[in-house]
Amino acid sequence: MKVAVLGAGAIGAYVGAALHRAGVEVHLIARGEHLAAIRREGVRVLSPRGDFVAHPHATDDPTHVGQVDHVFLGLKANSYAAAGPMIKPLLHEATSIIAAQNGIPWWYFHGLNGPYQGYRIESVDPDGAVTAALPLERAIGCVVYAATEIEAPGVIRHLEGTRFSIGEPSGQLTPRCAAFSQAAVEGGLKCPVEADVRRDVWIKLMGNIAFNPISALARATMAGIARHQGTRELVMAMMRETVEVAGRVGCDPGVSIERRLRGAEKAGEHKTSTLQDLEKGKPLELDVLLAAVVELADLTGAEVPVLRAIHAVSDLLNENLVPTA
Repeated sequence: MKVAVLGAGAIGAYVGAALHRAGVEVHLIARGEHLAAIRREGVRVLSPRGDFVAHPHATDDPTHVGQVDHVFLGLKANSYAAAGPMIKPLLHEATSIIAAQNGIPWWYFHGLNGPYQGYRIESVDPDGAVTAALPLERAIGCVVYAATEIEAPGVIRHLEGTRFSIGEPSGQLTPRCAAFSQAAVEGGLKCPVEADVRRDVWIKLMGNIAFNPISALARATMAGIARHQGTRELVMAMMRETVEVAGRVGCDPGVSIERRLRGAEKAGEHKTSTLQDLEKGKPLELDVLLAAVVELADLTGAEVPVLRAIHAVSDLLNENLVPTA
């Protein structure tokens, strides 16, 4: 198996290091000081499960990698539309694209029977730009239940969780999913192949849709948000509205709001990726989290006043953070 990790940041480098440890031919595509450090010293993973070092090939040029069996996307979703030129040299006729994405993915209604089959979510895939870069038939869903941070260039701090749920949009249990799952497990990860990966999308989103924007607006950790009575109630209201939208597009997450809140609270004094991006002055990954669900609410007639309010305020924060060209 040959795997390219495009966007070898905190999650991408962690997965790449695990796969390399399993004997997979791994190519990390990164840049800057992080790339230089990986080239010098490898990927150093610091984990409560045991530290290790991996030395996969690393480059900033996909043409130095060639065609691969799987492209693991560690990029932020707001970078997908521009990723086409980086991905094209990596593809052969059967290459899969495994997108480790928070929020609603661009492939969500691909292969999904029902009244919305084939619907393109504009806030996720504006004018079809993401589908053009990442063809639907190549997509494998991936929901990340792991928390990692780049502690220093080339150094990944693994905080908790090793689960990466994957699955075909069609729900089929395919050889390409089975092969990637086996390699990930051999590298020390949990990688179940789900017949309904959309359920995992909504379970993860129940937490992300609330904690991520609130963390940026309040500059608070997940535990801090959960401790504060007002924001705790706000999180629960946003989760209730999210579950309502999920049901209207045919998915029952099957997890109570109380259980999902407790699960997020266990992350402790962890900064969400959105808060980390805010502190670094990077664009906030909000469209796939909030805007997409508001769009689906409009599509299905769901009432989501709290989601709309938080979306409006966090979107303004993002506009003020990122000057328009």
